[in-house]
Amino acid sequence: MLELRANCECCDKDLPAKSQEAMICSYECTFCCSCVEGILENVCPNCGGGFSPRPIRPKLERRDGVSLVTQPASNRRVHTSYTLEELQSFAQTIKHIPANSR
Repeated sequence: MLELRANCECCDKDLPAKSQEAMICSYECTFCCSCVEGILENVCPNCGGGFSPRPIRPKLERRDGVSLVTQPASNRRVHTSYTLEELQSFAQTIKHIPANSR
């Protein structure tokens, strides 16, 4: 089950469970669309993979135990340990490689 992290690891923007701006990599690193496009250039600074929109967890329980009510989003905030310059430098080195080939 996805953790549904609470914020962008780069700019700290709030990304609630229903946010359509949340992007994740295959390791659930979480960033907002603006940072993914403008700073990271679709390169996860942690694993080097690409990003996809984070799915929206159903608000209402339509099947037993499956909803935001029974499996709430995380309130844990995660922040990158890299500087803005390090993020951009890393993205520059591999952004030319398609995400499915990295």
